[in-house]
Amino acid sequence: MKIAYTINGIFNSAGKERTLIFRANYLADNMGHDVSIITTYQAGRAPFFCVSDKVKLIDLDVRYDKEENSRFRLIKNVFLKRIHRQRLQEILEREQFDIVDSLMDFDFGFLYKIKDRSRKIAEYHFYRYSKVKEARNKLFKFLQYLRVRTWKSTVKKYDRFVVLTHEDAGYWGNLPNIEVIPNFIKLPENISSDDRKKIVLSIGRFTYQKGFDRLIDVWNIVHNNALDWKLKIIGGGDKDSIRRKIESYGLEDSVVLEDATPEIAREYCAGSLYVMTSRYEGLPMVLLEAMSYGLPVVSYDFPCGPVDIVKSGFGSLVPNGDVNRMASEILMWIKDDVKRNNGSKYAIEESKLYTEDIIMEKWKALFNGLL
Repeated sequence: MKIAYTINGIFNSAGKERTLIFRANYLADNMGHDVSIITTYQAGRAPFFCVSDKVKLIDLDVRYDKEENSRFRLIKNVFLKRIHRQRLQEILEREQFDIVDSLMDFDFGFLYKIKDRSRKIAEYHFYRYSKVKEARNKLFKFLQYLRVRTWKSTVKKYDRFVVLTHEDAGYWGNLPNIEVIPNFIKLPENISSDDRKKIVLSIGRFTYQKGFDRLIDVWNIVHNNALDWKLKIIGGGDKDSIRRKIESYGLEDSVVLEDATPEIAREYCAGSLYVMTSRYEGLPMVLLEAMSYGLPVVSYDFPCGPVDIVKSGFGSLVPNGDVNRMASEILMWIKDDVKRNNGSKYAIEESKLYTEDIIMEKWKALFNGLL
């Protein structure tokens, strides 16, 4: 089978890029398919994650103007979109792919119109209204809401539309072509519980979306009832506002902020509980990864993902934004060693439902069904 993925670029470290590369590698290395990744503007930059030698990389060299204050940005991008479509169409007609899968970047609005022989898939790695959540004033929220509403008519025109969670599928309504396929995780080979410390762990970029400001509010309550435990938050981005909040509560000795690290497995093995207070996600892979390392999880019930993942045997799902309830659930887990140890075993077992072999069988079935 000849398969192509289209995406803006694969030089970033974000989850969408990582998932795409891991999946392309699996299709080429483990299933023997002919796989290509077609980027809009890679500009010679190396992929952030390792790409198999069997996966072909094709760049269209179309550089869209993303500067919000650029005077001619919209006009320029309309012109570039015509060039983009022409170059992509030439590639598709030449290569004669069986499947072309869009990650819903700049080509999303026209890929389905290209009349080559391929079946077209669109996949969305966020929750439907994440763009609305990102907007920081009422006008932009309204404009983004209108924009997102128009997407429904577009995704209907693809042969299949894939989302990550059943929760998000519900936000899209009764689409005849929608399918739910979560991302997969790679299970750790060795898990050592000997180094576990009294650490509550949370991982992610320091952005509004990840809600670490909400986590500090929670920790202010937890700390007063568990003085021997620490909160460790790991991730890239600007930490200044979180530091100021920590200082305002006097939690400097109780909260540790660290930069992102390639040695994240060591951090998972040293933690005893994982907590997530995001405002929204697509499918929080970090929850699945934490579970695979044997960490029970406590999460706000934000859209989307936790309701699909978290079960009582290994975690707690807390009404979104309920600070007192969140603090209470964290304290329950850290004070009950037996529950936490049992939860660790359950978490590992549940994470096995998201292994690459199981998830890639779902993609295999989708591809075969289309062809």
